[in-house]
Parts: sequence; structure tokens; C-alpha cells
Amino acid sequence: MGKIILSGATAYISTSIDYLIILMLIFSQVRSHKQRWAVYLGDLLGTGTLVLAALILAFILHLVPAEWVLGILGIIPILMGLKLLIKGEEDTDDIVHETLSSHRGLMLNVATITIATCGADNIGIYVPFFVTLSPSAIVIVLLTFLVMLTLFFIAGYSLVKVPIIAGILEKYGRWLTAAVYILIGLYIMVESGTLTKFLSLI
Repeated sequence: MGKIILSGATAYISTSIDYLIILMLIFSQVRSHKQRWAVYLGDLLGTGTLVLAALILAFILHLVPAEWVLGILGIIPILMGLKLLIKGEEDTDDIVHETLSSHRGLMLNVATITIATCGADNIGIYVPFFVTLSPSAIVIVLLTFLVMLTLFFIAGYSLVKVPIIAGILEKYGRWLTAAVYILIGLYIMVESGTLTKFLSLI
């Protein structure tokens, strides 16, 4: 169980390190306690939508009989990590400012920001990860995600008051995220026996 929780926490952190910067941008524009709750619920709604989409895709892929074939999906986070190392990432400041200034409620705006800025990463990481898990393990991972989301929410609110930490995250977050993506991809390929299968064919 501890291993599952650690894996879930690692998967969540890998897709949310950069999102800390986004949360800090959002918190720099909200003031009241009610608005902060709206940010939390919007984050939960956006992340929940992405996780649900990943679960549906993982369920469909579970129909593939050979587990090692599913492990090939581990290539996706590896490629995402390599792309991040080579090309970097798009600036999300404009997305945040434009979305928050729209006339929709704050909760829906934050959900939109979450989906727009984290969608590809979350789906790319979560689908291969969920495919390797049993139903009971998925429940544990989902609870872990909820705890991690809450911790990141608190961290984002707290760090907005410490600009130097924001600078460090912005400077090194890309490299850390890329490294974790690659490690998760390798983990998925090892757990599913894909690497072993490939080596046996050589």
C-alpha cells in the first residue's frame, strides 16, 4: 500500500510542479476567503475531469490482453520528458490572465485553466499509470491525488507570499518535471514487463 501511495504522489507531483506557479498567479489575483474556496473547488473540478478522462481511457486499454503491450504506453511520459528538456514549455501567464478576466464564475475559470494548462500532461502521465493498477490500487491513488491536490493548494497560497521560492520553481521546475516524467515512464515499462520483453527479443 505504501508503494502505491508513493507512486500516486510521485505521479501527481510530476504533473503539478509547474501548476504551483499557476496557482500562485491565481492567488495573486484573489483576496477573500470565499474566492479561495472557489479556487480549490475549481482546481478539484478541473483535475477531476482530467482524471476521469484518464480512467476511461485506461479502462478501454485494459481490454488489451497482454500486460507488456500496455507497458509500451510508458514511452509517452518518456517522450514528454525529453520534449520538455529540449523545447521547454509554453508560457501560461496569458492563459491565466485571460481566463480569470472572463465573465464566468471563478470556480469554472480555475477549472478551465487547470484543464487547459495541465490536460496533455495529466492524460499523458495518468493513462499509462492507471493501466498498471488494480481497481483497489486505483482507489488508493485517487485518495492520494485528493490529499496531494489539497497540499498543493495550500502550498500555492503560501508560496505566493515568498517570491524567491517562486523564482526557483520557475527556473528549475522544468528540469525536475522532465526527470520525473522519464522516471515514471521507465517505471511503467519495468512494472508491466515491457522492458524485459524487449530485452528478450534482442
